[in-house]
Amino acid sequence: MAGLSTHVLDTSKGKPAVELKIELYKILDIEKILIKTVLTNEDGRIDEPLLSAESLEESHYELLFFAGDYLKKQNSDLKHVFLDKIPIRFFVNNKSEHYHVPLLLSPFGYSTYRGS
Repeated sequence: MAGLSTHVLDTSKGKPAVELKIELYKILDIEKILIKTVLTNEDGRIDEPLLSAESLEESHYELLFFAGDYLKKQNSDLKHVFLDKIPIRFFVNNKSEHYHVPLLLSPFGYSTYRGS
């Protein structure tokens, strides 16, 4: 099944990152177009695909993860966070494939990969 999805795990807690805001942009030559704003659910996932197979295009995209807001909610004593917004840009070169872009997050680092 083609489309675009994500999943956010808080590796410092070993749990899904709940209610983390994510913005999805389509990147054009000189501008970013906001497509969708979502919050992760109890499993750290989005309830529906970020883009369905019909909406996915061969193009550059950006997922912007609002990690700082999430991390501050997790630790109310925290006045400043090291990571604020995490942009992940990627290219969809085959719209018939599924693109899964997970984020593994901790207060001082993150990683991502193309999942399945």
